Amino acid sequence: MLETLQQLDGSLLLWIQTLHLSWLDPVVAAFTSLGNAGMLWIVLSLVMVCWKPTRKAGILALLAMGLGLLVTNVTIKPLVERARPWLDLPITPLVVENDPHSFPSGHTCAAFAAGMIWQRTLPWSWGRDLAVVLAVCMGLSRLYVGVHYPTDVLAGAVIGYLCARIVWELSNHWARRRRKLNGPGAVSNQ
Repeated sequence: MLETLQQLDGSLLLWIQTLHLSWLDPVVAAFTSLGNAGMLWIVLSLVMVCWKPTRKAGILALLAMGLGLLVTNVTIKPLVERARPWLDLPITPLVVENDPHSFPSGHTCAAFAAGMIWQRTLPWSWGRDLAVVLAVCMGLSRLYVGVHYPTDVLAGAVIGYLCARIVWELSNHWARRRRKLNGPGAVSNQ
């Protein structure tokens, strides 16, 4: 069963590699590189922290990404040790990836952890929609550049979503407790 899944995973990735367009290659490579170490999402979150209407979005996204980092890069990748696709398939990646482990995708996890928080907290509908689109594009870019299998990206997206959900629920729980402790007539310091 696992071997069949890996074969399907490899076949799908090889098919994705047939979709390359010469003008698109540098664009996707540049976009995926913005996700190195979660930098795109971290910088955007830090900018959000500086402005009161987006402060919650920035803080919660940073927490969700931190949790995602612990789950993917610190815990799962060293345990699973799945080799990068180019080590097993006839693929030439478009970007250099120094981490030899591919499962799950840390880039995708960070994108979904931040994107799912922003989707719930940003004050503009276009920003909420853009957050989801950017997260999906980051996952797809990892396939396009040939550094992850589809299941790596899927797992990264699920983990990122779950990390965002955990942080969101904990934030709501903490806010309810705070309101309860302050009482109905207490003045808020927000």
